Amino acid sequence: MTMHLAHPALTLGGKRRGKQKFRNAEEARKARELDASWKELQKKWEVDADEKRQRRAMSAEPLTYKLDTPVGRATSNHIPSLVTQGGSTASVHKVYTGTKVKGIATMHKSNAVPVFSDEEAVEISRMRRG
Repeated sequence: MTMHLAHPALTLGGKRRGKQKFRNAEEARKARELDASWKELQKKWEVDADEKRQRRAMSAEPLTYKLDTPVGRATSNHIPSLVTQGGSTASVHKVYTGTKVKGIATMHKSNAVPVFSDEEAVEISRMRRG
C-alpha cells in the first residue's frame, strides 16, 4: 500500500495546519483584529500560556521510582510450588488402543486425516496423486 492511498488518520505528521485562507480582505482584517484583541486580553490578565505551562512543569515534583518487593512477598524470597495428588510431573504418553482407526493419512500438505478402512486409504492415496 502506498502512502497516497492511506487514510489521513493513519499519517504520522501530526495536526499541523497550513496558512489560513480567507474569503476576502475584510474577513482577513477581522481575524487579525480579533487575534490582536485576544492577545491584549491575555496580557491584561497576565496569562501567558507558554510561561504558565513551563512554570507548572518546573514546580511539579520530579518522578521517583522505588523498587520494592510486592506486598505478598515482603519477608520471604521463597515462592511455594503447587502440590497436587499423585505428585509426579512426568509427561503421560497416550497410546491409542481401539480398533476403529487403522491409521493416519496425509490428505493435503500437512493435513492429517484418520483412516477407518482400507478403501478410505486407497481413496486418499488417489486424491493425493490426482
